[in-house]
Amino acid sequence: MKTEEIILNNFSPDYPVESLANPSDILFFDIETTGFLKDEANVYLIGCAYYRDSNWNIRQFFASSTEEERSLLESFFSFAERFSLLIHYNGNSFDLPFLKSKAEKHGIPYTLDGKQGIDIYQRIRTYKNLLKLPDCKLKTVESFLGIGREDRYNGGELIAVYNDYLSSRDYNLYQTLLQHNSDDIRGMLGVISVLAYYDLFNMPLTAEGVKSNFYQDINGISRKEIVIRVRLPHTLPKTISFMGKACYFKGEKDTGTLIVPVYDEELKYFYANYKDYYYLPLEDTALHKSVASFVDKEFREQAKAENCYTRKISNYLPQWSVLVSPFFKREYDSKDLFFELTDDVKRNRNLFSEYAAHVINAIAFQN
Repeated sequence: MKTEEIILNNFSPDYPVESLANPSDILFFDIETTGFLKDEANVYLIGCAYYRDSNWNIRQFFASSTEEERSLLESFFSFAERFSLLIHYNGNSFDLPFLKSKAEKHGIPYTLDGKQGIDIYQRIRTYKNLLKLPDCKLKTVESFLGIGREDRYNGGELIAVYNDYLSSRDYNLYQTLLQHNSDDIRGMLGVISVLAYYDLFNMPLTAEGVKSNFYQDINGISRKEIVIRVRLPHTLPKTISFMGKACYFKGEKDTGTLIVPVYDEELKYFYANYKDYYYLPLEDTALHKSVASFVDKEFREQAKAENCYTRKISNYLPQWSVLVSPFFKREYDSKDLFFELTDDVKRNRNLFSEYAAHVINAIAFQN
């Protein structure tokens, strides 16, 4: 078995990995195999990236024959023991189950189960359409981020290269195998910045400014909207924008701009305990029985769920689940929800931070 080491001088990922864990506790890794079926194929190369002595380093464990698979696994498991966070690309579906199967085959203790893990592929695949990616393969994400690589092979094509190496011991073939794996590791260190999109939807946002804006629609009608400027959890590697539900969002670097329409209309607040209310048809409103009992019986009736409301003309913001109460609707069966844009709401910066996240998720993943 062979071990190779590369020092990545002056390299730093374009993502604050220290927000995930102490860099010295993080291990990136990727495996190369002779096939995709665990029971038939072998692991012949495992590449890792780790932080030591103020530098990121790559270490590669290479099996010069299929008989060296056991020693390769033992060496890798021993090396990985010191790290608490594993970062990989689709490792939950392939790399980790493959390694566990091989450990069981050789009777080697499998020591990776107790470690924390981040699968970059699984974290970003939800956002494939938002990022306009054809797929979420590592090379595709690298290309999206503008990351180049030297090798031109994929993992499947490398199987034949490894078999040729076993028969010829050609040093150039050996270098080709190492190059592909090291490019995969460098690629992971590069595409870690794509996690900023995951963070956009899964970490708190900070509203730094809220202002009103007036404009005329295509029919010349005056409309009102609010513009929320938010600080994003981490810097986005590329600008992203999307719209939906009459809202618009643009994220650029560490700043987001969210535009939400303000609805100036009469909406209804529906009381939940309608059995305690009378509906007054002439006033088109509901009153609690403690008050409405003084109304002549011919001008009142037992309220029903659909008419147990009070009406109010005001400015409203949309919401797609109950973030702010009380919430208003146009009609009882309406799915659209709103809350009143009161003076207290306008001054509540924490609420606008939560609301920005609420709107961004709603429009990004609208049905």
